[in-house]
Amino acid sequence: MKALFAEIDSLLPTEIYGRVTAVQGLLVEIAGPIHEMSVGSRLLIDNGEDNPKVPAEVVGFREDKALCMPFSGLEGVRMGCRAVISSRESVVHPGEAWLGRVVNAQGEPIDGKGAIANGAVPRKLRSAPPPASERQRVGAPVDLGVRALNTFVTCCEGQRMGIFAGSGVGKSVLMSMLARNTDCDVAVIGLIGERGREVQEFIEDDLGEEGLSRSVVVVATSDESVLMRRQAAYLAMTVSEHFRDEGKNVLCMMDSVTRFAMAQREIGLSVGEPPTSKGYTPTVFTELPRLLERAGPGKTGTGSITGLFTVLVEGDNHNEPVADAVRGILDGHIVMERGIAERGRYPAINVLKSVSRTMPRCVPAEHQPVLRKAKQLLATYTDMEELIRLGAYRKGSDPTVDEAIHRFELIDDFLNQGKDEATSLSEGYLHLANLLEMTPG
Repeated sequence: MKALFAEIDSLLPTEIYGRVTAVQGLLVEIAGPIHEMSVGSRLLIDNGEDNPKVPAEVVGFREDKALCMPFSGLEGVRMGCRAVISSRESVVHPGEAWLGRVVNAQGEPIDGKGAIANGAVPRKLRSAPPPASERQRVGAPVDLGVRALNTFVTCCEGQRMGIFAGSGVGKSVLMSMLARNTDCDVAVIGLIGERGREVQEFIEDDLGEEGLSRSVVVVATSDESVLMRRQAAYLAMTVSEHFRDEGKNVLCMMDSVTRFAMAQREIGLSVGEPPTSKGYTPTVFTELPRLLERAGPGKTGTGSITGLFTVLVEGDNHNEPVADAVRGILDGHIVMERGIAERGRYPAINVLKSVSRTMPRCVPAEHQPVLRKAKQLLATYTDMEELIRLGAYRKGSDPTVDEAIHRFELIDDFLNQGKDEATSLSEGYLHLANLLEMTPG
C-alpha cells in the first residue's frame, strides 16, 4: 500500500503546462510554472494534432527557463508549443511477465509479442543502492562457463566486473558466451548504443530460446536519443534490483558503460557544463558510481546482482578517463587485447593484466598452487617473448624459461574457447592441473 500511495502522490491533480520558448540543437527551453518542475520531471510537448506528443525530461534550469531534452525527434515542435508536466519522477513496474521479453528504455515491448503485464510494485528508475552497513558480503564463486575467467579471474555472486577492450576485439562475443553459460536465476541484459543490426542476431543466435526465457533484454540503439541511451542503463539496473529483492541471483550485463558515459556527456554539454578530461563533464564521473554501486549483494535476506559491464577503451588506451574511473569503482577488471585477437586466440583475454578482487579467497586452497604456477609460466614467457622470437635465447640457459616455452602453447590452447563451448569451474581447474602435470592439493 505504501508503494501505491507513493505512486498516487507522484500524479498531478491538474494539468500544468509551460510553453516552448527556444530550441537549440536537442535542448528545448520551457517557460512557465518552473516551480512545479524538478530535474527528472517528465513533460509531453504538444506539437500539433496530427503529430504524436514528444516526451521530454527536465535536465536543468537556466534563469527562469527549464531546460529539457527529448526522448524522440523534435520534428514539428515550434515556438509556443504546450509542454504538459506528466509526472514528477520516472517509475516502472517490472515483474515476472518481463522474463523472455525485449523492451526499450521506456519499458515498452519491442519484440512484437504484445503488451507486458506490469508488476505490482512501482520502482524508481534512479534509486539508491542498499546502505553499505546493511549489504551482504559477496557469495560463492559463480560459474561463468568461460575457462579463462573461471580459472584465472574467478568471479563471485554479487561481484562487479568490467570487461575492457577496444572496438572489434570480441567484447560482444564474450558477452554472448556469458549470457548463455553463466549459472544464474535471471539475466538482465542492457544493450546501450548498440548497432541495430546486431540486436536481433544477439537475441536469436547468441541467447537463443533457452537463454531468452530467463532474461530481460533492454535495448537502446545508437540512433536513439541520448536520454533513451542513458535511461536504458537505469532501466536495466532497476529490473535487476526488482529480481534481486525477490531473492534471486541476477546477472546484470551492460554493453556498454562507455556509451552511457557518452550520453551523459552530451546531456552535460548541452546544459552548459564545463568539459573536463577528454570532453567528459563532471556529472559523468558522478553518475558512474551512482549507477554501478546499485549492483552487488543486496540486504540480508535478498538475492544479489552480479554485474558484468563492458568498457570501450578508445584507441586501445586502457587509461582513458572512463576506463580509469570504472576500474576504480568495480571489483575487478577483465582486459582484452587486440594483439591476442590478431593471433587468433579467442576470447582475447590477457589473464596477467586481468584482476578479480575476490581472489585468491574464493579459489579452493588445493587449486591455488596450480594457478600460481600457470601465471608464473605465462609471466616468464611474456618477459622473454621477444628474445625467444628473435632466437636470442638458447635452450638450457634457464630451466624456468625452458618450462615456460614448453607449456606456453598448452596454456594458450586452454585459454582458447569456441563460442558454443562451455566449461565448468571444476573442469577448468582440473584441466589446467593436467596440463601442468600437477595434482591439486
